[in-house]
Amino acid sequence: MKKIFILFLIPQFIFAELVLEITKGSDDPFVIALLSFDGKKALTDEVDAIINNDLKRTGEFKIIKDEKLLSSPSNEEDINFNEFRLLGINYIVMGVLESEDKFNLSASYEIYNVVSKKKIRTSKVFGIPNKIKQLSHYISDGIYEEITGIKGVASTKILYITEIAEEKKSLYELIVADADGANEQVLLKSYEPIISPAWSPDSKQVAYVSFETGIAKVYIQDIATGKRRVAIENTKQISSPSWSPNGNFLSMTMYQDGNAEIYILNLKNNNLTRLTNHYAIDTESSWSSDGSRIMFTSGRSGSPQLYEIKLRKYNSNPERITFEGNYNAKGSYLKNGDGIIFVHRADNDFKIALKYFNENFIRPLTESKLDESPSISPNGNVIIYAVTENGESLLSGLTLSGAKFRLPAKKGEVREPAWSGFLR
Repeated sequence: MKKIFILFLIPQFIFAELVLEITKGSDDPFVIALLSFDGKKALTDEVDAIINNDLKRTGEFKIIKDEKLLSSPSNEEDINFNEFRLLGINYIVMGVLESEDKFNLSASYEIYNVVSKKKIRTSKVFGIPNKIKQLSHYISDGIYEEITGIKGVASTKILYITEIAEEKKSLYELIVADADGANEQVLLKSYEPIISPAWSPDSKQVAYVSFETGIAKVYIQDIATGKRRVAIENTKQISSPSWSPNGNFLSMTMYQDGNAEIYILNLKNNNLTRLTNHYAIDTESSWSSDGSRIMFTSGRSGSPQLYEIKLRKYNSNPERITFEGNYNAKGSYLKNGDGIIFVHRADNDFKIALKYFNENFIRPLTESKLDESPSISPNGNVIIYAVTENGESLLSGLTLSGAKFRLPAKKGEVREPAWSGFLR
């Protein structure tokens, strides 16, 4: 009898496996004077460092700290805007930690526009008890949104899978972490493969594929409690789960008749609807933000290409939406619906690419030889993906403004990242 090892660790926090590295910033960053927050120094130093790292990670900010300023005002009346303007600074951020107790911390902060010499934001943030990093991420997101006009994602989460080679077999781990790779929590450990993690729209549950029974099955797991269930009992292979935007449906690939087709599972009544019907393999489905379309990978044209079905159109047939090159797969819609992100083969290299629907050409975004599994941040501005460099598997990311970062692991291989929605 085959012995299968499955261990749940809910929650188990581990030493940071991912180490953030900024590899390229924006060519025209916003210059910010990030003044040290007032309050107990041991706490303010930590908050300052987290905010600084969050903003730097976006690649869209150049941070100037107190020691490089001509003056360090503590309130609005003390600000000499001309001094900051001489240093090429666009914005000033100052704040105060209003609770000295690390377990019940809150903060207020203000943002000033140096050119207009005006205060443009005053905010108060209440933290989760004993979660100083989360409080700091909320502040970072407020700063990012005020200056760029785009919601920040420092307070969001990422899912990913690690594979650690042991003496006789590999150990797989499904891990959730902060967007910067910190505060990792193991959701599942198994000596059988785990693949295709996907967040529910409210980011309270995840779906994934596990081979723990010897056959691919989709499981749904609650992040907070660790409780999980099989999405649908079936004796056939099931893979590639994807949540509908309203959280009521799960599209997936099933082998009901021996061929891979896209099905939609109603999570309220377990009704199953077949979406595709073709002798070629149909897989890797994803939903548009408004839930009106599903995109999937199919080999029906002779090579892997992306197709789309309009769900609100009666008797809709799949329409091919990629034509450049002989490999386009694993697609996701941009949040605003203007285009898609996917894996594209060019010159035998697999790259992450972007295609806007109003353009008839593809824009390669990455330069590596083996990039895969792109996932888009909930603000639509950052893409995280898996990459293989010099035999090492790791996560990389880029913003649509051109900034880049890497999240290499300290051990094992990292793959299949998935970005959560907004958590607050």
